[in-house]
Amino acid sequence: MAPITTSREEYDEIPTVVGIFSAFGLVFTVSLFAWICCQRKSSKSNKTPPYKFVHVLKGVDIYPENLNSKKKFGADDKNEVKNKPAVPKNSLHLDLEKRDLNGNFPKTNLKPGSPSDLENATPKLFLEGEKEAVSPDSLKSSTSLSSEEKQEKLGTLFFSLEYNFEKKAFVVNIKEARGLPAMDEQSMTSDPYIKMTILPEKKHKVKTRVLRKTLDPAFDETFTFYGIPYTQIQELALHFTILSFDRFSRDDIIGEVLIPLSGIELSGGKMLMNREIIKRNVRKSSGRGELLISLCYQSTTNTLTVVVLKARHLPKSDVSGLSDPYVKVNLYHAKKRISKKKTHVKKCTPNAVFNELFVFDIPCEGLEDISVEFLVLDSERGSRNEVIGQLVLGAAAEGTGGEHWKEICDYPRRQIAKWHVLCDG
Repeated sequence: MAPITTSREEYDEIPTVVGIFSAFGLVFTVSLFAWICCQRKSSKSNKTPPYKFVHVLKGVDIYPENLNSKKKFGADDKNEVKNKPAVPKNSLHLDLEKRDLNGNFPKTNLKPGSPSDLENATPKLFLEGEKEAVSPDSLKSSTSLSSEEKQEKLGTLFFSLEYNFEKKAFVVNIKEARGLPAMDEQSMTSDPYIKMTILPEKKHKVKTRVLRKTLDPAFDETFTFYGIPYTQIQELALHFTILSFDRFSRDDIIGEVLIPLSGIELSGGKMLMNREIIKRNVRKSSGRGELLISLCYQSTTNTLTVVVLKARHLPKSDVSGLSDPYVKVNLYHAKKRISKKKTHVKKCTPNAVFNELFVFDIPCEGLEDISVEFLVLDSERGSRNEVIGQLVLGAAAEGTGGEHWKEICDYPRRQIAKWHVLCDG
């Protein structure tokens, strides 16, 4: 057989064919990658951000759908134009103006648009079951002030209310506060900020930033709450708490403002309002004493560590003038008791030191449905033990009980201790 021979031209054609196929493959790969990126980008842009509410700070809107007009601060609200040229959704703008060293805007002459029927509006009975302690005196009307409160001159709060029917959103803009009292005796000024809660369910809790060393803070912060039907607005109330930040101790409460929304019609557009700040009437202790509790939530093992440390200023409940206290700890899941423990009895003392640790296994992920009840009792032989005081810690607890619970949820694996005032059992 004759040997098979291959010409030199055939060997030269092979690299050329391989190069052509490689070039086509590279072009196809790049085109496919670019198409996938475009598809992902378009799908992301169509998704609605899962926000319960939107916070607009100093003219910067973090919600792209709301960037349809340029917001000017420090100007008269009468000059606001409803129809302005739209701004691209992906662009953020900040209207920079001259401000003082504290970041405050120039004062504006706001004309309140409050209806006359709001002056006589009274809140409904749902406020009786609030989670925070709102005084009954402040529930009458935040506009009716006693002579003592007027003399204190706690200042005035300016804000606006609006309802967006297209997006079914309730919009609250906290504009400014004027004439606040000085909470720092050395500098004769305050570091104010505002907490706002929508009652009665209190699902929405927001707060402004802290403005340093000013008695006339201009916040101009907007909070947008989604999923609130317009028919439900009349059943709600706004509770503003004005505070002064203190770096070394608990923040000072300047006062509060309560606005029942029954009687306020927001169908006509934005409504400018102002209310005098009244003194907050905090519930006084009934003399049940105090309890020092330390909590730690272990998210990895899903356990809650409770340490009953001390009790002090317990009332006299015995004929001899002294009580024999001990603490009963009950763990609840969705209002059902799932575990209980108790400390040893401390004989004849109003200031007991327990230092006893208990570990509870949490049956669910997280602490949303969990609460802990502490009952301080007086041990009595031959009769039923009398309850000296009660304390509840949980997400739905009011006062320091709710604050303590929020801290252990925000900072897991950290042991946090707080004193709590006992209430009637």
